[in-house]
Amino acid sequence: MRYIRFLDQSGVEQQGVVEGHVVKGTMGNIFEEIQYSGEVWPLHDLKLLPPVIPANFYAAGVNYSRHLESVAKKKGVPFELPKQSHIGYRSPSALTGNETPIVVPKASCGRLQFEAELVAVIGKSARNVSEADALDYVFGYTIGNDVSERQWQAADRTLWRAKNCDTFKPMGPWIETNVSLESLTTVVRMNGEEVSRFRTNDMIFGVAATIAEISRFITLCPGDVIWMGTDEPTLDMVAGDIIEIEIDGIGILSNTLIAERD
Repeated sequence: MRYIRFLDQSGVEQQGVVEGHVVKGTMGNIFEEIQYSGEVWPLHDLKLLPPVIPANFYAAGVNYSRHLESVAKKKGVPFELPKQSHIGYRSPSALTGNETPIVVPKASCGRLQFEAELVAVIGKSARNVSEADALDYVFGYTIGNDVSERQWQAADRTLWRAKNCDTFKPMGPWIETNVSLESLTTVVRMNGEEVSRFRTNDMIFGVAATIAEISRFITLCPGDVIWMGTDEPTLDMVAGDIIEIEIDGIGILSNTLIAERD
């Protein structure tokens, strides 16, 4: 199934299940038994919102070997595979939906970089789960763009601006529950031209390992999201660029960059 949050034609926030070119409305908690409202909308008429607003927003850093090697080269340090996951936090206030603008802050250098990421959505509480059982706690998957302002990233130890400005975390278009991790490919297109392609599941620490590691210390809750990192390249974007991230079997996340106005 594909679950979405959206604004209907009247601007009212709704949730539903995508079936072909229509959306069937649902009620209540999507992580429990599904309940249909009886309402139906054409998908193309709807403004999509981030498919979930998480209480906790985790992000796996440098989780692909090529990306890690590139980071090490830029820093002038030896390339070594990490011995454990590098887990960080992002702000839910930075989330935005499919086909909504990414705003380039006036105070930035004017260039942002994309990071195309698989997002795991937790479906039930997980504490001290084994790697073997970890995927049982995943509700489904969506797509994220971990937009980054690299000059701020180099200057700010906590990444508070570099990663968490308003609109810096597009996520969507929906949550897909029927996903085979081994078969996924991530493709990034900028202004219609393919600029990156990699096997989504070629992570240093996979989804199961990351869930198991986090749950050793922190209880994962339904609706929490874990962004799983990106591979090379991560290229500059400026106002006017259109960035599309496609993960086959899940969908396409598309956003346009605009300059912040006075």
